[in-house]
Amino acid sequence: MKRIFSVITVLITLSLIGLILIQVSWINNMVLLRQEQIKHSVEESTKKVGNELSMHKGGFSTGPAKRGFLTEDFTLELFKPVTIGQRFDVEEIRKKFLRVFQQHNLKNIDFEFGIASFDRMGNNVFEKISPNFITAYEDTLNNFSFNWGLEAFSGTAGENLGVNEVLFVVIPNLKSLVLKDLRWRIAASVLFTIIILAAFYLTVRTMLRQKKIGEIKNDFINNMTHEFKTPIATISLAVDAMRNDKVIGSPEKLKYFSGIIKEENQRMNRQVETILKASQLEKQEVNLLLKPVQVHQVIQDVVENFALQLESKKGRVELTLQAADDLIEADEVHFSNLVNNLVDNAVKYARDNVPPVIKISTGSSAKKFVLRIEDNGIGMNRDTQKRIFERFYRAHTGNVHNVKGFGLGLSYVKTMVEAHQGEIKVESTLGKGTVFTVELPLKKLS
Repeated sequence: MKRIFSVITVLITLSLIGLILIQVSWINNMVLLRQEQIKHSVEESTKKVGNELSMHKGGFSTGPAKRGFLTEDFTLELFKPVTIGQRFDVEEIRKKFLRVFQQHNLKNIDFEFGIASFDRMGNNVFEKISPNFITAYEDTLNNFSFNWGLEAFSGTAGENLGVNEVLFVVIPNLKSLVLKDLRWRIAASVLFTIIILAAFYLTVRTMLRQKKIGEIKNDFINNMTHEFKTPIATISLAVDAMRNDKVIGSPEKLKYFSGIIKEENQRMNRQVETILKASQLEKQEVNLLLKPVQVHQVIQDVVENFALQLESKKGRVELTLQAADDLIEADEVHFSNLVNNLVDNAVKYARDNVPPVIKISTGSSAKKFVLRIEDNGIGMNRDTQKRIFERFYRAHTGNVHNVKGFGLGLSYVKTMVEAHQGEIKVESTLGKGTVFTVELPLKKLS
């Protein structure tokens, strides 16, 4: 089972990694494709605007006269055509671009443009530029630029006579523009990837939980089998003994063996009751009968019940009941069981050949009552401390059955503490002992 779980986890992990890599590759290709689409649309739009502007190229202007006489360059000035940069202002050119960009599905796109003229000597100058054109044109790393020559159409008066002009267009931050344009697709892709990751997490978590439940179930069955096997065996032996003729003829022996049967039967009833209570707690079917309870009196009563057990182990309880106020609102039966379980735990997990010493102390603040139960038992490691309040969990101490029980005691304690609006903490050192601290709200005086 463990091997199958590992294989399934590895396969799912590899599939998930592959899926994420494919998603990243798909998004990257989508961005590159969209960049090329925008570049193509910009180029086509620029060509269209350039051709529209070129239609107005080829007109002539007369040069100025000086003092009523013709200048030396009269002929050149007379036949000098008007440039596109001279015919149109910046706003007119911008409107042409906006109209054409809209036709090519490039709405709300930021752009800068300029018109440069080149004379016969190769010198150039920008005649018309948008406000941020120069800055955008110089940033070739982040921005996309395209230029288109403005030439007079064949057959016009200015063909081959005018100054060469070029229309420049720059799209700032092309990649950011593409990412903004594709943001919903990318967001959807990321969202579904997160959903898949969450599903993977829940799947693995569920598998781990099922595995853990399976282990708990097996431990519980083993513990239950052991716990019931002893009284059943004892009852069986007692019944066999009662069939003996000598026992049948002796009323005292019959009474003795019938007493054993009754005692073992009550023991099994208590075990069944423990399991039923755990089931009720899980379903939250336990109703607390809250009333004022003096905690010190409950502690003293519980300690008296363990007097014989501690005496047989040569152990002792040290009481330091210093709480100025020990009145709480609690269910007397459940609270007594809570304290009983903590003391019973301290007695059960005593070290071999070391008399158990249990220190019970109390204290109080303005709003809380504090109960502290410390023992010198076997203690717990960190992993055990994290799990002791789980139902059916039992710390292994070499022989799993050297301490009797189903692993329900501390789970019951935590449930009851929380039901009384309290808090329980545990501190332990392996081989040295354990300290349980319970904090409960004091009864509010009316």
